Amino acid sequence: MELWNSSLGSGFILMGILNDSGSPELLCATIAVLYMLALTSNGLLLLVITMDVRLHVPMYLLLRQLSLMDLLFTSVVTPKALVDFLHQENTISFGGCALQMFLVLTLGGAEDLLLAFMAYDKYVAICHPLNYMVLMRPRVCWLMVVTSWILASLSALGHTLYTIHFPFCMSREIRHLLCEIPPLLKLACADTSRYELMVYVTGVTFLLLPLSVIVASYILILFTVLYVPSKEGRQKALVTCSSQLTVVGMFYGAATFMYILPSSFHSPKQDNIISVFYTIVTPALNPLIYSLRNKEVMGALRRVLGKYMLPTPSTL
Repeated sequence: MELWNSSLGSGFILMGILNDSGSPELLCATIAVLYMLALTSNGLLLLVITMDVRLHVPMYLLLRQLSLMDLLFTSVVTPKALVDFLHQENTISFGGCALQMFLVLTLGGAEDLLLAFMAYDKYVAICHPLNYMVLMRPRVCWLMVVTSWILASLSALGHTLYTIHFPFCMSREIRHLLCEIPPLLKLACADTSRYELMVYVTGVTFLLLPLSVIVASYILILFTVLYVPSKEGRQKALVTCSSQLTVVGMFYGAATFMYILPSSFHSPKQDNIISVFYTIVTPALNPLIYSLRNKEVMGALRRVLGKYMLPTPSTL
């Protein structure tokens, strides 16, 4: 089979979800709204946690990192997809594809690990409140953050370099929203079975292990909450945990579908739909789920907006 030389300026054609949709204009508008929501909500949350000293505590340090990851994650994918659709130009250079893959794997992997650390933080706060400032002291929090970024970036670098070393066939069409490992391997003109096994093992490590920590943390939280004497307190905790688990389930479910299930179990169209959840929908919902019902965050938002953006007129 004839190969095309990716090193001489050739690129790929991203045939994303907007190209396969029955009503692409409506879907484009929906994605644009979700992206603006993700930018606004995550940007505000970053601003509030940074500016308000009352939120300089371990829980909000982790939440600030989550907002940063979500903001970068969706910005790596969504603007290009929207601009490509509007300009009817779906090409991406070989180097651009490799860079996008590296950034997506880094940000997705870091968020994956950070969500597990956030679940542990919530477990300590609810189940061991008296020891919270000892178990979650600033050094421990920063260690969690740095560990998430370093492990994710190292894994992403290895996978990106190994994926792009394969020779690719004459077809340049990637039937996917972005450059990711599974759709790219379908274009390879070499035996990728061993590497697919390595991707599977990495997927299990980066997805199922953190997910097991999250599930175990929330089970222990549930047992603790059931013994709370106040009915209102129990109900509030259950609603908060259920909403957070919903978003976590969307993120991990979509990533598991993409990286752990064998490719024979899902079609390119399904992959396109699934990728929208962890690159666009989840980043838009995370700040709302984690902060909308949080009185401390909403109070800090009012203080910051009142102090820096909506100053009261001075009286003469």
